[in-house]
Amino acid sequence: MANSFFKTIRTSIKHWYIPLIIGILLILLGFYTISTPVAAFLTLAILFSWSFIISGILEIIFAVQNKDEVDGWGWYLTGGILYTLFGILLIANPLLSANTLAFIVGFYALFKSFQLLSFSFDLKNYGSKSWGWNLLFAILGIIFSFILLWNPLFAGFSLVIWTGMAISTVGFAACVFAFQLKSLKDIPKKLPDEWKERYQKLKEEFDQHRK
Repeated sequence: MANSFFKTIRTSIKHWYIPLIIGILLILLGFYTISTPVAAFLTLAILFSWSFIISGILEIIFAVQNKDEVDGWGWYLTGGILYTLFGILLIANPLLSANTLAFIVGFYALFKSFQLLSFSFDLKNYGSKSWGWNLLFAILGIIFSFILLWNPLFAGFSLVIWTGMAISTVGFAACVFAFQLKSLKDIPKKLPDEWKERYQKLKEEFDQHRK
């Protein structure tokens, strides 16, 4: 917690809008999936594959750019690599069954939801007042993901609907997370340089004390 606080004081988060872009992309994809449940799964597989690749690349960029600013940047890097691999897998195997596509999307949404769940507690440590919204959407995403992964037949003919709900929920969580990052991004700019130097000295003393 102390480490997160020191990072909030000293640095400014870069490219906060990347999670927002990813969130909007996932929301649009989810709503399209829900609104066109009779669409061919080949079309859905292509849409999901490119969405995964784009979101994966963006998350890798975000992770690398913020490795010194965000405590959980490794989560984003790992997620970005996995999402890109998911996209490549779908492109290489476009003729997937409904259950297979739901499984891949469910695993994607599950990992993304746990990722955002972890970030929600990081945001709480940073002092964000609206971290609970991110937590709520992350939990909903986990629930929908479990439905797709462990009991896809539960959805019956509405399997595509559950897939769309899972991916949309994760998208909403990503958007909430992005706006919370934006609010944190402005904190260091409002502090005098003298305060930042003082906090840097406190951090060094804190690190020495831990040793």
